[in-house]
Amino acid sequence: MSVEKFKEQIQAAFSFTGKSIVLGGPLYDKKNTIGIQVKLPLSTVNRHGLIAGATGTGKTKTIQRFAEALSEQGINVLLMDIKGDISGIAKAGAENPKIKERMDLIDVPWNPGEYPVELMTISNEKGVRLRATVSEFGPVLFSKILELNENQEGAIAIVFKYCDDKKMPLLDIKDMRAVLQHLSGEEGKKEIEKNYGSISPASSGVIMRKLLELEQQGGDKFFGEKSFEVEDLLQKNNQGKAFINVLRLVDIQDRPKLFSTFMLCLLAEIYSKFPEAGDKGEPKLVIFIDEAHLIFKEASKVLMQQLETIIKLIRSKGVGIYFCTQAPTDIPDVILSQLGTKIQHALRAFTAKDRKDIKLVAENFPSTEFYQTDQLITELGIGEALVTVLSEKGIPTPLVHTMMCAPQSRMDVLTPAEQDKQIAYSAIARIYNEEVDRESAYEMLNKKIATAEEKVEEETSATENSMEQKTSAIGDTIKSIANSGVAKTIFREVTRGLLGVLIGKPSRSRSGKRSSFF
Repeated sequence: MSVEKFKEQIQAAFSFTGKSIVLGGPLYDKKNTIGIQVKLPLSTVNRHGLIAGATGTGKTKTIQRFAEALSEQGINVLLMDIKGDISGIAKAGAENPKIKERMDLIDVPWNPGEYPVELMTISNEKGVRLRATVSEFGPVLFSKILELNENQEGAIAIVFKYCDDKKMPLLDIKDMRAVLQHLSGEEGKKEIEKNYGSISPASSGVIMRKLLELEQQGGDKFFGEKSFEVEDLLQKNNQGKAFINVLRLVDIQDRPKLFSTFMLCLLAEIYSKFPEAGDKGEPKLVIFIDEAHLIFKEASKVLMQQLETIIKLIRSKGVGIYFCTQAPTDIPDVILSQLGTKIQHALRAFTAKDRKDIKLVAENFPSTEFYQTDQLITELGIGEALVTVLSEKGIPTPLVHTMMCAPQSRMDVLTPAEQDKQIAYSAIARIYNEEVDRESAYEMLNKKIATAEEKVEEETSATENSMEQKTSAIGDTIKSIANSGVAKTIFREVTRGLLGVLIGKPSRSRSGKRSSFF
């Protein structure tokens, strides 16, 4: 195959009339650049995508430069930073001869610069704290997160309905636990049986254990107020650059349930709040989910169904989702089929299973006469990838071996001091990092119990006072009677009678007269 034919086909495939971003430059015969560029049209960014490759092949830097290019075009980004190696995007990169050489080959200027960044967290990492209330989840989604059966879902529905009717806000896990304990007790059962139905001890026990499990994974930090407004992901700076929101998840890798909970809630909230945008025009937000296999590895069947549905629908809201992982086989086929852009970095074939997986990966790409795809995947250098995107008409472009653009920001993490400074300058950190614990179901139920206990104490005290008053009155009556003349007469006669019994009858004198004691 001649280089002229290759250049002609690639030039035709990647020439777009609308706005686009440059991903890199095509390579012919693994080394020769041909003076054109591999681009991605902005109008199809919301068709989702995959960025895959083995550790150390350059996929994180591809994500970083992709995010920079979107920010330059005014498109906001949310990055799930699980490895903690991408926060340096907030600082300018350092001059490097190798980077300059690469960018000269691609024919793209390299201008080191920093980008507007918002550090965020759902755990103990530094940043804007993202939270959601239990009420915002609703009974169906909250039940799915806890992986409850039909009977247990019914119990959760009763809790939500009861709290709605009683105007009790369900804000955090302790609220849910308090209401469930109340409705499972004797007083609560009587209160709900007529209007709502009953909650069995078995269902209550299972839900309590599930709540404890979620809490141990950090749910107590995620559920609560102030609830994060997804519109705040769409900030712009004074120069028109869009903010790159870096969600630091370094301490979440061993807590998949919390991560899955957050992702499902966030995507549902974005879908609910963002206006309909259709398929035309530029996207508003692009979400990069790094180490995506962590989601799918632990995802329940219900969670998978929810993710599949949202991924199908959310692109109409102007949102693109890009899954980043080591191998495409980490992504379920039903999700993989929804991904229009594919950027495949090198994979390594160390075992027979690896070679089999690579052949399967190669079959997921458009067929090409230019490459032996399964072999080339194992021979890609660092910072190189096989790329195919959707054209403006929604047609997959030919697969092309690409030298990827290098990031213009720092390819390293921020220091703790730099993170603190970044958060101090944040316009929204002051809002969301404030501790809020307003009166909710937990406090209202405790107040109700305290009021009931006070009432019982007051009634008990009143009863005791009444008894004391009656006892005192009886004593006064007895004293009054005892001091009266009649009482004295009665007392004297009784005493005499008793003395007569004890001593016996007096004997008669010989003269026949009674002797007297007095």
